[in-house]
Amino acid sequence: MKINIFGGLLVAALAITSIANAQDRTPVINARQHNQERRINNGVRSGQLTHNETRHLRNDERRISAEKRIAKASGHVTPRQRAMLRHQENRTSRAIYRDKHNNRVRG
Repeated sequence: MKINIFGGLLVAALAITSIANAQDRTPVINARQHNQERRINNGVRSGQLTHNETRHLRNDERRISAEKRIAKASGHVTPRQRAMLRHQENRTSRAIYRDKHNNRVRG
């Protein structure tokens, strides 16, 4: 009987901690950041991005990471914060496309 009660309490405690951890996760934003970093690296390898373009794009990604850390610091990322992060990722994605498809090449 004591084992059943203890087991039930253990399961409940694990469920509560996993719910609390799930609220500050940002899997979509993480995936987008990895994808955009890959796009930037591909642009560098192919010569489509100049040194300055690469520096600006990587600074944008660092800024987004910092904003994400600030949002996660409270333990819960609000829908408004998620929307702001998505907006910043969208802007950076367009900048990556523009920079990779202009006529400037790495010298």
